[in-house]
Amino acid sequence: MIDPASTVERGTEIDMVRIMQMIPHRHPFLMIDKVVDVAANDRATGIKDLSQDEYYFQGHFPARPVMPGVLIIEAMAQTAAVLVVHTLGPESEGKLVYFMSVDSARFRRPVFPPTRLEIHVAKQRNRGNVWKFEGQAKVGEDVMAEAVFAAMILDD
Repeated sequence: MIDPASTVERGTEIDMVRIMQMIPHRHPFLMIDKVVDVAANDRATGIKDLSQDEYYFQGHFPARPVMPGVLIIEAMAQTAAVLVVHTLGPESEGKLVYFMSVDSARFRRPVFPPTRLEIHVAKQRNRGNVWKFEGQAKVGEDVMAEAVFAAMILDD
Protein backbone atom coordinates (compact mmCIF):
# COMPACT_ATOMS: atom_id res chain seq x y z
CA MET A 1 0.00 0.00 0.00
CA ILE A 2 1.17 3.52 -0.74
CA ASP A 3 2.00 5.74 2.22
CA PRO A 4 0.00 8.94 1.56
CA ALA A 5 2.29 11.04 3.76
CA SER A 6 5.22 10.30 1.46
CA THR A 7 3.45 10.98 -1.82
CA VAL A 8 2.15 14.53 -1.50
CA GLU A 9 2.98 16.46 -4.63
CA ARG A 10 2.35 20.02 -3.55
CA GLY A 11 2.94 22.53 -6.27
CA THR A 12 2.57 19.87 -8.96
CA GLU A 13 -0.37 20.38 -11.26
CA ILE A 14 -1.98 17.81 -13.47
CA ASP A 15 -3.04 19.85 -16.48
CA MET A 16 -5.95 19.23 -18.83
CA VAL A 17 -3.82 17.39 -21.40
CA ARG A 18 -2.64 14.94 -18.75
CA ILE A 19 -6.15 14.64 -17.30
CA MET A 20 -7.41 13.55 -20.73
CA GLN A 21 -4.71 10.85 -20.81
CA MET A 22 -5.83 9.65 -17.40
CA ILE A 23 -9.64 9.68 -17.77
CA PRO A 24 -11.82 9.31 -20.88
CA HIS A 25 -13.90 12.48 -20.44
CA ARG A 26 -13.77 15.12 -23.18
CA HIS A 27 -15.18 18.56 -23.90
CA PRO A 28 -17.97 19.49 -23.34
CA PHE A 29 -18.22 17.01 -20.46
CA LEU A 30 -14.78 17.47 -18.92
CA MET A 31 -15.69 19.31 -15.73
CA ILE A 32 -12.19 20.04 -14.38
CA ASP A 33 -9.39 22.16 -15.84
CA LYS A 34 -6.57 20.85 -13.65
CA VAL A 35 -5.86 18.88 -10.48
CA VAL A 36 -3.58 20.14 -7.71
CA ASP A 37 -2.48 19.05 -4.22
CA VAL A 38 -2.46 15.37 -5.15
CA ALA A 39 -1.63 12.84 -2.46
CA ALA A 40 -1.81 9.33 -3.89
CA ASN A 41 -4.32 7.06 -2.15
CA ASP A 42 -5.57 10.02 -0.09
CA ARG A 43 -6.82 13.26 -1.68
CA ALA A 44 -6.78 15.70 -4.59
CA THR A 45 -8.20 19.10 -5.51
CA GLY A 46 -9.76 19.73 -8.91
CA ILE A 47 -10.04 23.23 -10.30
CA LYS A 48 -12.75 24.50 -12.64
CA ASP A 49 -12.54 28.11 -13.78
CA LEU A 50 -16.12 28.95 -14.71
CA SER A 51 -16.85 31.55 -17.34
CA GLN A 52 -20.14 32.89 -18.61
CA ASP A 53 -19.51 30.90 -21.81
CA GLU A 54 -19.99 27.40 -20.32
CA TYR A 55 -22.52 25.56 -22.51
CA TYR A 56 -24.91 24.71 -19.67
CA PHE A 57 -25.45 28.36 -18.73
CA GLN A 58 -27.37 28.88 -21.99
CA GLY A 59 -30.29 26.97 -20.48
CA HIS A 60 -29.59 26.94 -16.74
CA PHE A 61 -30.60 29.78 -16.43
CA PRO A 62 -30.06 32.42 -19.13
CA ALA A 63 -31.11 35.38 -16.96
CA ARG A 64 -29.20 34.16 -13.88
CA PRO A 65 -26.67 31.44 -14.78
CA VAL A 66 -26.16 28.74 -12.12
CA MET A 67 -23.91 25.68 -12.42
CA PRO A 68 -26.16 22.61 -12.18
CA GLY A 69 -25.63 20.65 -8.99
CA VAL A 70 -25.32 17.36 -10.85
CA LEU A 71 -22.37 18.82 -12.79
CA ILE A 72 -20.71 19.83 -9.53
CA ILE A 73 -21.06 16.21 -8.38
CA GLU A 74 -19.66 15.09 -11.74
CA ALA A 75 -16.64 17.39 -11.21
CA MET A 76 -16.11 15.64 -7.86
CA ALA A 77 -16.24 12.25 -9.58
CA GLN A 78 -13.77 13.30 -12.28
CA THR A 79 -11.37 14.65 -9.67
CA ALA A 80 -11.68 11.36 -7.78
CA ALA A 81 -11.05 9.40 -11.01
CA VAL A 82 -7.81 11.33 -11.57
CA LEU A 83 -6.81 10.53 -7.98
CA VAL A 84 -7.51 6.82 -8.55
CA VAL A 85 -5.45 6.71 -11.76
CA HIS A 86 -2.66 8.67 -10.09
CA THR A 87 -2.71 6.13 -7.24
CA LEU A 88 -2.89 2.99 -9.39
CA GLY A 89 -0.46 4.11 -12.09
CA PRO A 90 -0.35 4.12 -15.90
CA GLU A 91 -1.98 0.70 -16.33
CA SER A 92 -5.26 2.24 -15.15
CA GLU A 93 -5.24 5.18 -17.57
CA GLY A 94 -8.34 5.57 -19.71
CA LYS A 95 -10.41 2.98 -17.84
CA LEU A 96 -14.06 3.75 -17.32
CA VAL A 97 -15.20 4.71 -13.85
CA TYR A 98 -18.91 4.38 -13.09
CA PHE A 99 -20.90 5.92 -10.26
CA MET A 100 -22.34 3.34 -7.90
CA SER A 101 -23.90 5.69 -5.38
CA VAL A 102 -24.19 9.32 -4.38
CA ASP A 103 -25.09 9.82 -0.74
CA SER A 104 -25.48 12.79 1.53
CA ALA A 105 -25.42 15.24 -1.38
CA ARG A 106 -26.05 18.77 -0.19
CA PHE A 107 -26.14 21.93 -2.24
CA ARG A 108 -25.38 24.79 0.12
CA ARG A 109 -25.08 27.77 -2.23
CA PRO A 110 -25.50 28.34 -5.96
CA VAL A 111 -22.36 28.62 -8.08
CA PHE A 112 -22.44 31.64 -10.40
CA PRO A 113 -19.93 32.57 -13.11
CA PRO A 114 -17.32 33.88 -13.32
CA THR A 115 -15.62 32.06 -10.47
CA ARG A 116 -13.05 29.44 -9.56
CA LEU A 117 -14.61 26.27 -8.19
CA GLU A 118 -12.29 24.10 -6.09
CA ILE A 119 -13.32 20.47 -5.84
CA HIS A 120 -11.78 18.74 -2.82
CA VAL A 121 -12.04 14.95 -2.73
CA ALA A 122 -10.70 12.53 -0.15
CA LYS A 123 -10.69 8.76 -0.29
CA GLN A 124 -12.65 7.13 2.50
CA ARG A 125 -11.79 3.56 1.50
CA ASN A 126 -11.44 1.13 -1.34
CA ARG A 127 -11.90 -2.58 -1.76
CA GLY A 128 -10.86 -4.09 -5.05
CA ASN A 129 -12.16 -1.92 -7.86
CA VAL A 130 -14.74 -0.09 -5.71
CA TRP A 131 -13.70 3.26 -4.21
CA LYS A 132 -15.61 5.54 -1.84
CA PHE A 133 -14.94 9.27 -1.50
CA GLU A 134 -16.15 12.37 0.23
CA GLY A 135 -16.14 15.62 -1.70
CA GLN A 136 -16.65 19.32 -1.20
CA ALA A 137 -16.95 22.03 -3.83
CA LYS A 138 -15.83 25.43 -2.63
CA VAL A 139 -15.63 28.99 -3.85
CA GLY A 140 -12.99 30.56 -1.65
CA GLU A 141 -13.74 29.30 1.85
CA ASP A 142 -17.47 28.87 1.18
CA VAL A 143 -18.75 25.30 0.80
CA MET A 144 -21.09 25.26 -2.19
CA ALA A 145 -21.84 21.52 -2.31
CA GLU A 146 -20.77 18.29 -0.68
CA ALA A 147 -21.37 14.59 -1.17
CA VAL A 148 -20.22 11.08 -0.35
CA PHE A 149 -20.01 8.89 -3.43
CA ALA A 150 -18.78 5.52 -4.62
CA ALA A 151 -17.47 4.46 -8.00
CA MET A 152 -16.30 1.29 -9.68
CA ILE A 153 -13.38 1.05 -12.06
CA LEU A 154 -14.12 -1.36 -14.86
CA ASP A 155 -11.47 -3.67 -16.23
CA ASP A 156 -11.76 -4.22 -19.96
